[in-house]
Amino acid sequence: MIINILSIIVALGLLITFHEFGHFYVARRCGVKVLRFSVGFGKPIYRYVGKTGTEYTLAMIPLGGYVRMLDEREGNVPESLRDQTFNTKTVWQRIAIVAAGPIANFILAIVIYAFVALLGIQSVAPKVGDIATDSPLSQTQIQIGDELTSIAGEPVTSWEDVNLVLAGLIGQTGSIIVSYQVEGESFQREGSVKLNRWLTGEEPNNLIQAFGVSPWQPDVEPVIAQVVEGGAAYKAGFEAKDKILRVEGSTMSSWQQVVEVVQASPGKRLNVEVLRGQMTYNLSLEPEVMQRNGVDLGYAGLAVVPPKWDESLIRERHYGPIEALSYGALQTYKMVTLTVSSIGKMLQGLISVDNLSGPITIAKIASASADSGLQTFLKFMAYLSVSLGVLNLLPIPMLDGGHLLFFGIEAIRRKPVSERIQGMAYRVGASLLFALMAVAIFNDIARL
Repeated sequence: MIINILSIIVALGLLITFHEFGHFYVARRCGVKVLRFSVGFGKPIYRYVGKTGTEYTLAMIPLGGYVRMLDEREGNVPESLRDQTFNTKTVWQRIAIVAAGPIANFILAIVIYAFVALLGIQSVAPKVGDIATDSPLSQTQIQIGDELTSIAGEPVTSWEDVNLVLAGLIGQTGSIIVSYQVEGESFQREGSVKLNRWLTGEEPNNLIQAFGVSPWQPDVEPVIAQVVEGGAAYKAGFEAKDKILRVEGSTMSSWQQVVEVVQASPGKRLNVEVLRGQMTYNLSLEPEVMQRNGVDLGYAGLAVVPPKWDESLIRERHYGPIEALSYGALQTYKMVTLTVSSIGKMLQGLISVDNLSGPITIAKIASASADSGLQTFLKFMAYLSVSLGVLNLLPIPMLDGGHLLFFGIEAIRRKPVSERIQGMAYRVGASLLFALMAVAIFNDIARL
């Protein structure tokens, strides 16, 4: 719980601060007096007044923020300060001030991705481990051990690339080309995959598996690395370096087989034959009962010796400063196009609204990415920054995009949209945003 809370505070706090700083910085450059710069909503827990009179506030609820500017529409303004009001600035200055928030998020994403590139990017090559029957990929001649090189014309050098390309194919109909490399061959082969409204209306948990492929993994021998003290295996006499040969007379050739047998035998006594040095021993194991999703599973309290990966499948690339910025810009562009495309498909009904996520899911992903390491957490923050920028540019009143829509109309008509129409639009926009938030939070709770 503490990790979840800290992860979401760090992620959202930085993104919101950078977004609002974009508004704040451009407003100051345009000569607008900023009354308050707030990160979060609700009761302030920290307040500071700067030399220019701006109040900097940190509030209780870190799910947003705002920059309050001097504006004649919100109250009387002394004549001496009238030239510092937001509403008296030209329409192009107001457009720049409003657009600066989302642009700041895109800049932040570029910087984060560039920093990740400078650290060095390590990935696992997309070598095929298994292909599901009657799946999209089973339409090709790809075999176990082949390496994917491109999907639908997009190069893929890692499973992360594969996942990103597949996300863009949701709802698609037609034929796509999958290129792959057979080990020992110097040329690439191609296969055609026909899609028909692929995953339309579904909520896929794993796009790679939905496409019909499982990543290749080295064989995991059933050799014990650690025995949990006080656990079922510890009581049965298991030791580190023991190799499990048989369980109830069945030969165990992989660790996964051991896991499956143990999990299927909660509270049942199992006869286990192990190899210890040059001697074999018969041990009696009674797995403890552990509940997961309402189902009783057996638990032994054993850790396996991690397998050795083929070093040729581990790809690592380091970037110089210029290359890193280029990489950051390209990754940000890919995420922007993917997010915009996903929103469009959701409006068309090709992507289910069940995919909408709220603060609970964001907190869980933030925590999981933090556990996975610095680079994973930074990539999550970059994607979240892109999402925040894109969503704020949607032409919905109350969002930055809604303000830009009205200012755009004003620039064309040479006169502002009436306050009555704007007021009605803001009420509709508020209702829509609250409805979307309610759906997102409902989905969060359903996933729990």
